[in-house]
Amino acid sequence: MTPMATHVITGAGSGIGAAVARRLHARGDELVLHARDAGRAKELAAEFPGARTLVGDLADPDKLSWAFSHQTLPDRVDSLLHIAGVVDLGQVGELTPKSWRHQLNVNLVAPAELTRHLLPQLRAARGHVVFVNSGAGLSAHAGWSAYAASKHGLKALADSLRAEEHAHGVRVTSVYPGRTASPMQAKVHQQEGKDYHPDRWIDPESVATTILMAIDLPRDAEVNDLTVRPGQ
Repeated sequence: MTPMATHVITGAGSGIGAAVARRLHARGDELVLHARDAGRAKELAAEFPGARTLVGDLADPDKLSWAFSHQTLPDRVDSLLHIAGVVDLGQVGELTPKSWRHQLNVNLVAPAELTRHLLPQLRAARGHVVFVNSGAGLSAHAGWSAYAASKHGLKALADSLRAEEHAHGVRVTSVYPGRTASPMQAKVHQQEGKDYHPDRWIDPESVATTILMAIDLPRDAEVNDLTVRPGQ
């Protein structure tokens, strides 16, 4: 990755996304941080001086085109990092359509829509799209149906995009972290009725290291799928 590359990042407010944003910001790269609303955008701009923001609600992907039409998209995109995500556990017999739609919208439809809007810039820069997936994107367990479905779909999106954009020089990587110490993991433990011990799970910085490795890889290679599991 060349110096002063431009990265569009979703989920930069916490967990893995924040770790990635900090690392890229520290080395002087340009950041365009997605925020769900103007208030959140102001917070991110204060946390990452010099970063630009892009506002749009991932939970309502039908309105992203309208939101982006009132903003200036970056002229160059060297990497688009889809890190935002939501999880709502529940048995198939209990989950409502609202819960299904929310997880599918944020975790799958919105990443597809954001990618669609930024593909011209990614093609021009021969850029990189990274989808931070989940172990649930490879194997679904009881209570995880809607979240796992959204993440299995995200894998399909990444695989199709990779095949479609290879000729344009756009690289596509899926990263499948195991349980990572983050606010989302705290919520999962709460939903599972379990005590949360962050030290038992992957540090977000470790996942950030794998993401930076993928985007910094020389152009003669491409990481397609990368699984990261807790080391203890």
